[in-house]
Amino acid sequence: MRNLRFRSATASTAMAAATTALVAALALTACQPSDAVGAAPKPDSTAAAAATEERDSQPAVKPQAPAAADQSADSAKNSGSSKNDSADKGSDAKSDARTTCTASNTKVTVTDVARPINHLLVTATNTGDRNCDAYYAPLLGFDDAQSVTRINEDSKPQAVVTLAPGESAYASIALGGDGSPDIAAYRLSVHFAGRDNQGSVGSAANLTLPEGTMISDSTSVSYWQSTMADALVW
Repeated sequence: MRNLRFRSATASTAMAAATTALVAALALTACQPSDAVGAAPKPDSTAAAAATEERDSQPAVKPQAPAAADQSADSAKNSGSSKNDSADKGSDAKSDARTTCTASNTKVTVTDVARPINHLLVTATNTGDRNCDAYYAPLLGFDDAQSVTRINEDSKPQAVVTLAPGESAYASIALGGDGSPDIAAYRLSVHFAGRDNQGSVGSAANLTLPEGTMISDSTSVSYWQSTMADALVW
């Protein structure tokens, strides 16, 4: 009987120990991090492998060119545009610049005309590369005359005649003036007046007169005109 009781107590002790070990194991399993509330789920090995494969299949991104290169190109382009603009402005300024017409920047001719009778026509054509102003009237000298030919003040235009390159100004010479021409003339010097009308500027244009030209003591010349018709009125 004593032995039976001893065996029962031993069995009970062993069963209690096994139960305790089982509870402890269950409690440990319940506290694993993967099962804790709010814990991050373990990564799915299949999804991770797919993401890696997709990433590896993407083409490599080429590095961007430095912004400085684009800025340098834009600066060079803008610099070229500025130079072109400056060149254009310089050309415009040159064409708008004005100077005085002289024998050095014009070609001067003298010709006979059929109407009106006893008249010659003086033409000055701008051969320069900018505008020139033909002030007042041409200052004429026939042969060895000691004074300039009289100017017809009635022919004064409303404005100074300005010649663009290639344009011409005109002045008529009334050979008889108030009388009949009776003095033979062979040469003609043409000077240009300055802006202040205080004498001539530049060198003279020395011309040969049409054959048979006769002048008088009252020969006169008109102011410079912008058209041939206006000049021959005088």
